[in-house]
Amino acid sequence: MSTLTKLYEFIDAIGVAMMTTRRADGHLRSRPMATQKAAPGADLWFVARIGSGKLAELAHDSHVNLAYFKSGSSGWVSVSGEAAISQDRATIRQLYSADWAIWFDKGDDPRHGTADDPRIVLIGVTVHGAEFLEVDAPGPVVLFEIAKGWLTGSEPELGEMHRLTDPHRPGA
Repeated sequence: MSTLTKLYEFIDAIGVAMMTTRRADGHLRSRPMATQKAAPGADLWFVARIGSGKLAELAHDSHVNLAYFKSGSSGWVSVSGEAAISQDRATIRQLYSADWAIWFDKGDDPRHGTADDPRIVLIGVTVHGAEFLEVDAPGPVVLFEIAKGWLTGSEPELGEMHRLTDPHRPGA
């Protein structure tokens, strides 16, 4: 299995990323964002509301970091990439999930909370690089490795580290 396939499977298993953007004043800001199902046009998709602060930050600087953490195993993913905002209705309809409605309150417009809600926009992220630690050991084994590392001064063997550089380069 390719490293890219493993990355997508790992992200799918976790589901929620901390998306970090850069504000206009240079400070970084992170917020949880649910990764949506796969669709053409971007490597990873997220949903947002028109007018949200994250969209203004992305207009200023489109570079993002997505951090995922798998609490049961201590596995993690760090993705660096570039985000683009999309209002493509066909892609929104393709990705739409009924649970989005909780983020888009009902108003007078019957489209509110549906796939046709004009307030819904997508954030598509093109992955430039990623690192992730795949941990297959059960929790007690992970704790043992950490304790062993602490006692012996050696680095714990927690799992397999993967690195992905420029997945859009042919042959990557």
